[in-house]
Amino acid sequence: MILGAPPLNPPAPLAVVEHVAALPAWVLLAYLASGVLFILALRGLSSPATSQRGNRQGMAGMGIAVVTTLLTQAPIPPGALLPEPTSQDLRVLFQILAAIALGGTIGIVTARRIAMTAMPQLVAAFHSLVGLAAVLVGWAAYLNPEAFGILAADGTIDPVSRVEMGLGIAIGAITFSGSVIAFLKLAGKMSGAPIMLPGRHVINLGTLAAILGLTAWFTQDEALWVIATLTALAFLIGFLLIIPIGGADMPVVVSMLNSYSGWAAAAMGFTLHNTAMIITGALVGSSGAILSYIMCRAMNRSFISVIAGGFGAEAGAIADGTKTDRPWKRGSAEDAAFLLEQAESVIIVPGYGMAVAQAQHVLREMGDQLKKQGVSVKYAIHPVAGRMPGHMNVLLAEANVPYDEVFELEDINSEFSQADIAFIIGANDVVNPAAKTDKSSPIYGMPVFDVGNAKTVMFIKRSMGGVGYAGVDNDVFYMDQTMMLLGDAKKMVEEIVKSLGH
Repeated sequence: MILGAPPLNPPAPLAVVEHVAALPAWVLLAYLASGVLFILALRGLSSPATSQRGNRQGMAGMGIAVVTTLLTQAPIPPGALLPEPTSQDLRVLFQILAAIALGGTIGIVTARRIAMTAMPQLVAAFHSLVGLAAVLVGWAAYLNPEAFGILAADGTIDPVSRVEMGLGIAIGAITFSGSVIAFLKLAGKMSGAPIMLPGRHVINLGTLAAILGLTAWFTQDEALWVIATLTALAFLIGFLLIIPIGGADMPVVVSMLNSYSGWAAAAMGFTLHNTAMIITGALVGSSGAILSYIMCRAMNRSFISVIAGGFGAEAGAIADGTKTDRPWKRGSAEDAAFLLEQAESVIIVPGYGMAVAQAQHVLREMGDQLKKQGVSVKYAIHPVAGRMPGHMNVLLAEANVPYDEVFELEDINSEFSQADIAFIIGANDVVNPAAKTDKSSPIYGMPVFDVGNAKTVMFIKRSMGGVGYAGVDNDVFYMDQTMMLLGDAKKMVEEIVKSLGH
């Protein structure tokens, strides 16, 4: 038996308080240190300038949590070896180490190979794994409650543990199936347009009510059919919730799924009586929920309206009727380079098109050349630019753009009226004035950059035929001071860089 840890097969359940009291003091301190490091990590990740430090603190906190859990729960941890370890002890230890090695290898290989432009779908994929892990842990606790110490005196699973188990499985299943759909949409393996099912709101509400009802029923009856039906419905509702959500709402969806994965982990932490999981899950869940609120506010949309789906359902409907007969001006890379060199201040607004073209490095090169010629260069980041929260910040950081040149919407929007050039690369909805002027527009009320106040607007996009994810034509295309630079974003900026100084 491991000294200072609960037995692997306790005959009766341990309440969480009793379980915590039974742990050695160093274990409680280690979990406390882990929680503090997670909080510091979240604080560090709130700013690009401290994000690397925040990542390191989060890694240190997770390392402490994993090692502490292994030392207290593994069959034969260092310093507390069994006098005569059985073959089963060795087999369990091997399985634990093999799982850690397998997961670590997959994580390292994936992180090294994945392109920064594919980060949103990678995040969605990782969320799905967290949700699936919660489901598997919940089912393991149901099938082998003795090992988890959740049996009541009458030999049934403790009712409180059933609530934790049911909620953990439900949230985890919703996270898994919802994240899979988000991954497919973000990776382009299925259409990013909303898929509207007839009567979807009634179906969703009915399914959610059934899940809550089955969770309550599970506290009274631990029959297999109850938890199996609960799991199946939770997988289904995750699919139904995300399938009608369009690409314009993907940043909110990624943030929301992040929150769900945290709550699933916290619920499983109660089942496992693991303080570190409870703390970590609560931090992830609450921070994800707060971020979702911030993203919704940045889009002037309620969380309920996002979940209801349908943003961008009429893609192109507004644009197609007006854009073909409106005059617009096309410019060349040489024209753009000449105007950029004459400017005193340039504000660059990146969007998802920059990410797709992987133009962040050459964009930074252009900015560096302009700064050498005495031009003030700043980058304006909209909260929902890209396909996940902070997508543009990550790409610019990868290109080594100085943090002090990157500004959020509320900090730089007033400066467009003094800017000589607003340089828009791959963005659309976040600079669309329809958000302020057209009450019939699906993006009406969303805060946007006032790029039209700049003396000159340069707009890089592939063609005039495309519109943003919201499906709304953009009046900025047709302004007198706008120069449209049509083509691949990376190639266009490369040509501008070659023309600078000539």
